[in-house]
Amino acid sequence: MLVFLNGRLVPEEQAVVSAFDRGFLYGDGLFETLRVMNGVPLRWDEHWRRLAAGAETLRIKLPFAADYLRAQACELSRQNQLPEVVLRVTLSRGVGQRGYSSRGADTPTLVMSLHPAPPLGPAAPQWKLHTASLRVPAGDALSACKSANKLLHVLARDEAEATGADDALLLNAFGEVVETTSANLFWVEGGELRTPSLAAGALPGVTRADVIAWAHARALPVHETTVRPERLRQAEGCFLTLSSLGVVEVIAVDGQAVLSSPLTHRIRAALLAAWHAEAGCS
Repeated sequence: MLVFLNGRLVPEEQAVVSAFDRGFLYGDGLFETLRVMNGVPLRWDEHWRRLAAGAETLRIKLPFAADYLRAQACELSRQNQLPEVVLRVTLSRGVGQRGYSSRGADTPTLVMSLHPAPPLGPAAPQWKLHTASLRVPAGDALSACKSANKLLHVLARDEAEATGADDALLLNAFGEVVETTSANLFWVEGGELRTPSLAAGALPGVTRADVIAWAHARALPVHETTVRPERLRQAEGCFLTLSSLGVVEVIAVDGQAVLSSPLTHRIRAALLAAWHAEAGCS
């Protein structure tokens, strides 16, 4: 397997990063995960904009231009002969002095790697959620960044999997529903879509934005709403959005079944059709 590391495609065993890299030492960096279909990195521009916005927030200089990296991502897929994969783009501040100060860390590290993609069948995957005991902050500027600091998410996912759930439902310090460890959340109420607000602490997901745009184009109301977990269990349907799988149906929250909505499956079908069109698939 070839990996992109700081401008070169190298065998994965040679794709090594310094033990003094701040991404390793402090989680001082960002990442993006996106689907590659037919060798095409889907929603590249949108993922790049989020990465660039995060880099500006963290004051990390992006070492390569968007068009160059996209071309390299396509080449990575081609040379590895892997047209259907998940692409991870990882950016760290690079090597610096010991301690929290970022002085002297002026050469960022950028890695792109390919990973097995979950299948995209016509039926939506079905997940069970478990409400995590850990809480995410609300109104935190770093919530808008897909940072390399994901220990809370790791622990919450472990907690969920220990109960037999597929993912953890994350609440903020006020007990409000925010997202899951790997996805944004929507539910159906009164035939309309609802989703937690970004101010609650949710990541501004690329697929989340696509679903909202799809709904607006069809005059289907989307409400950013503050709720507690019990409200989800009373919903007419509930689903997750993530760049690797598109739309995932939620079938249970904390062991209680959630209704299935035809709207979930309609949105998934529309999203997959848009992805196939972007990738030039027949």
